Amino acid sequence: MRRESAGFTLIELLIVVAIIGIIAAVAIPSLLRARVSANEAATIGDIRSVISAEATYHSAAGGLYGTLTCLVAPSGAGCIPSYPSAAPTFLDSQIVALLPKSGYNRSFEGQPLPGGLSCYTYHATPSVPNQTGVRGFAGDCSGRICFTPTGAAVATVLSSLSPTCNALQ
Repeated sequence: MRRESAGFTLIELLIVVAIIGIIAAVAIPSLLRARVSANEAATIGDIRSVISAEATYHSAAGGLYGTLTCLVAPSGAGCIPSYPSAAPTFLDSQIVALLPKSGYNRSFEGQPLPGGLSCYTYHATPSVPNQTGVRGFAGDCSGRICFTPTGAAVATVLSSLSPTCNALQ
C-alpha cells in the first residue's frame, strides 16, 4: 500500500528558508548602500539648486545674495525692491524649509550686509550618520561644494567654506 503526499517535507521547507536567508543576506546591504547613495545624490542636487538660485538672485539684486526667504519670495520686505510680485521665484519652498529631507538635516548661514548677504553657506549633515548618509556637505557663494567623510558639518569661515575643504569634483 502506497501513501500519497499532499505537502512539502520538513527538509524541503528548511532548504527554501535557507535559500531565502542567503538571498536576503546578500541583497539587504546592497539596498542600504543604494539608499545612502540616493540620499547623498539628492542632497548634492539640492545644494546645487541653492547655489544656482543664489547666483541668479545675485545678478538680479545688484551683487548681493539673498536669504532663503528672499529666494522664495523675492518681492518681499528686505529683498529685491523692484521685483514684480507675479515674476517667478528663485527656489522651491521645500528646499527652503530647512526640515530633514532625503535623510539629511539642512541649515543656512549668511554674512549680512544692508539689503542682503555678502556670502552664504548651505549645510547638509546626515540625520542618522552611516544610515541615512555617510558624508556631510556644504555649498557657498564661490559655487564650490565640499564634503566631510565623517558626516560632520563642513567647516566655514565668515559664511564661506574653508579654503582647504574636500571639494567635490
